[in-house]
Amino acid sequence: MHFNFTMEFSNRLIKWYLDNKRSLPWRDTIDPYSIWLSEIMLQQTRVAQGLAYFLSFKTHFPTVLDLAKADEEAVLKLWQGLGYYSRARNLHATAKYIANELDGIFPNNFQDLLKLKGVGDYTAAAIASFCYNQAVPVVDGNVFRVLARYFDIETDIAQPAAKKEFAALAAELLPINDAATFNQAIMEFGALQCVPQNPDCSVCVFNDSCLARKFNKVKQLPVKSKKAKAKIRHFNYLVAEDSVGNTQMEKRVEKGIWQNLYDFPLFETENVAAINIVSEKLESEYFNGNEIVAVEDFECDIIHKLSHQHLHIKFWKVQVDGSLEDGISVEKLKLLPVPIVIHNFIEKALE
Repeated sequence: MHFNFTMEFSNRLIKWYLDNKRSLPWRDTIDPYSIWLSEIMLQQTRVAQGLAYFLSFKTHFPTVLDLAKADEEAVLKLWQGLGYYSRARNLHATAKYIANELDGIFPNNFQDLLKLKGVGDYTAAAIASFCYNQAVPVVDGNVFRVLARYFDIETDIAQPAAKKEFAALAAELLPINDAATFNQAIMEFGALQCVPQNPDCSVCVFNDSCLARKFNKVKQLPVKSKKAKAKIRHFNYLVAEDSVGNTQMEKRVEKGIWQNLYDFPLFETENVAAINIVSEKLESEYFNGNEIVAVEDFECDIIHKLSHQHLHIKFWKVQVDGSLEDGISVEKLKLLPVPIVIHNFIEKALE
């Protein structure tokens, strides 16, 4: 790519960024802990949502050593509602690794950052460039969109090979002496100006050279093949209440998106369960040490949409005689890390 063109592109982009960038706490520092924390949180998460969690984590765990010393349940509880809980588990594991194996010091280059659990190409590039100004391009959804539109690239960004192609292009545009600002700029440009839907191209600083605008292809780019249809699953949560007002929770120890979180006893059905199905399950599999007094539908069904599956959730109130083994009060229940759907149900139905 011609040197003058790359300089013109990067200079115009960086000038736009300096004039329009948002004030965000992780932009006022080159501390790798803060940058790492923000980048992990902002994976699959909008800045508006992630900001409050970032500030909360920095308050509770000011340094990576503080995070390493924390109990996992405390980390998961603070993460509650942000979703993709494997990020929180990896975050905690990596903090312990840095504290115990690296003397509390983050790796200072792209290749070594990649060795950290939960850190992929994008996060490693972000930390390496933002903290150490290493000339490594970042490629996220915003970068895909900006480059695909500006250069009229029709490569399907859902395909694995796309990342290599776009990373190579971004590397050509990257100013060696100011990688940090350029990477911040191109992501911010995608987040604020070259947005997915209905960008205002009339005020864009690249509206005289963007090929997607020239060929009227802004709505078509980037190309991204559709994901497989989400699987529909039917969850039935059994919310017990014993004679002293306690209920029962279970820790999900098996691998999965909610690993190490707590929820109510659960069984799955192929379709929406009728009350007779629930009663049969209760008689044969649940709360065997207690007599079932009554079963009723809470009538607060939820459809919880995840990236690969849609959970159709029903909550069943199960009154039992006597005291539940391992029973827990609602007050203590609220201190446990739970999936957001369980948290919302507790706040709404178990006051």
